[in-house]
Amino acid sequence: MKNVSAVIAIFLMITVGSAVAYGQDNKAAELGSFKEKLSYSMGLDVGTYFKSISTEVDFQTLLKGIEDGFHEKKPLLSVEEVSAVQKEFTEKMRARQEKALAEMKDKNKKAGDAYLEKNKRKKGVTVTKSGLQLEVIKEGKGPKPAATDKVKVDYVGTLIDGTEFDNSIKRGEPAVFGVDQVIPGWSEALQLMDVGSKVRLVVPSELAYGERGAPPVIEPNSVLVFEVELHSIEK
Repeated sequence: MKNVSAVIAIFLMITVGSAVAYGQDNKAAELGSFKEKLSYSMGLDVGTYFKSISTEVDFQTLLKGIEDGFHEKKPLLSVEEVSAVQKEFTEKMRARQEKALAEMKDKNKKAGDAYLEKNKRKKGVTVTKSGLQLEVIKEGKGPKPAATDKVKVDYVGTLIDGTEFDNSIKRGEPAVFGVDQVIPGWSEALQLMDVGSKVRLVVPSELAYGERGAPPVIEPNSVLVFEVELHSIEK
């Protein structure tokens, strides 16, 4: 939950007669002073948070609690009751998040398995013992790097739905890193590539980021797709 000062700010915005009232055009708001801008930004932040849990919160009762706290009125709940209801809410949110995470993992696992099964049937795709799928786009004529080598590569990384999450080409500079310093699927693939070659990799989640994922872009159990071009082995 946002901090207390932000909660007070939203109360002040509503009860002191802010120009941003329900049904009014936001363009009518005049936020000239630092105090007004700070108050609005805090209120906006808190309002967005409470909107995200709007099924759990009654807005008018929320405002009543803010007003009572700000004006030091006698609370309608005891300290023990407040603690108990907040604990129950926390547990409810944790259970909801755990359920959503489990559903996400299951969805991604099924989608990833289906993608791997379909891709491995494509002409030119090689599947290694680990499950890594590799398709040569361009043959190279140089040496293969060892696990202890450092390499220079260009690459594009996408999810199985085509969503791009990384692209060294767009950054305008190849990436340089140790072969043993990347995800297992990459480490394996690089040692199979000749310098000058370009491949398309389909990396099972267990050879990528597994059940943890790499938030916020890569969800748990995500199969990843890369086009990788090995430029050189660095000294």
